[in-house]
This record gives sequence, structure tokens and C-alpha cells, in this order.
Amino acid sequence: MITVEKTAIPDVLLIATRWFEDERGSFSEVYSRHDWVEAGITEDWQQDNHARSRLAGTVRGLHFQRPPMAQAKLIRVVTGAIWDVVLDIRHGSPWFGRWVGVELSAATRTQLYVPAGFAHGYCTLEPETEILYKVDAPYAPEAEGGIAWDDPALAISWPLPPGGEVIAERDRHLPPLAVLAPCFHHGR
Repeated sequence: MITVEKTAIPDVLLIATRWFEDERGSFSEVYSRHDWVEAGITEDWQQDNHARSRLAGTVRGLHFQRPPMAQAKLIRVVTGAIWDVVLDIRHGSPWFGRWVGVELSAATRTQLYVPAGFAHGYCTLEPETEILYKVDAPYAPEAEGGIAWDDPALAISWPLPPGGEVIAERDRHLPPLAVLAPCFHHGR
């Protein structure tokens, strides 16, 4: 059984699964197709990814894949914590250019569902943070895209530690949202 909560952008969902605890530890079905389909999440997950960040303040993103290789994602933290950011890049959407940020952690065990049509990124809040995420299309380098994580027009409030971010060189040079050619359209 899962509990689904809509975020400020209704297509982006926070999901909690039931955890059972006893003297041995804990257990949860973190994904059961039957429960998820009942909740309206019908993606055919194709790939699981595992990312580890050594330092707090590591920023990854904002990334997406263009159609026909667009990806929905299901993100959960297994160690540590992240500030997860999802940006609506669907032209014609009432939320186009708006973002939602949520804290995900190993302690809270909440998962985040991100449909295709959104750019996704996160900042680690603790050292040695690890995330697992499912995608419904395989990685396709020819389809990858990104938006500048620090685009001033977006005004994303990243919780960076003193000393600033740790970021890949390729992410330092992503373009602002204003120059993104339409590749996703709301309602299509």
C-alpha cells in the first residue's frame, strides 16, 4: 500500500510506502506494480540507476531526455539526504518554468515521482549520500538535455554549504531555460 501526495506541481508526486519494523530491523515493498498502477502511475520501468555523492553540496542537474527517449523517474534516497528539484519544461503547461523542491532522505524514506517533461536535479545535504532511481527509458546520450542549475530567472533556492557547490564541469555550462527549444508540450 502506498500513500500519494501531490506537490505544488500536481503531476510531480511524493510517495510513501508502508514500512514494517521489528527487532530485526525494517521491511518495505518500495515498488509493487499493482499498487502503483492503482495509484495511476503506470510507467514500464526499464532501468535502475544508483548514484553516490561523496560530499554535501554536490549538485547534479538539471537534466532531462528529449522525446522519443524522454524519461519518467522514480527517486529514493538510501543513504543520506538530498534537496530534490523538479522543473516543468512542458510548453503550454500552467506550471511551465516553475519548480518544486522537496527533501528526500534515508530517514523519511519518501520517494519522488517525476513524469517525462520535467528537468530534474538535486543537491546532497549530507556526505556519502546515495540515491536509487528508476527510469522508464534507457539512457540515450543523443537525447540528453539540461537547464542551468543556477539560472537566475528560476531563482531555485539550493541549500549549499559554506564554500559552495561541487558540480560536474558539463553542468556548469548548461543553458538557461529561456533558450530551451520546445521539446515537451503539456497535454500531448
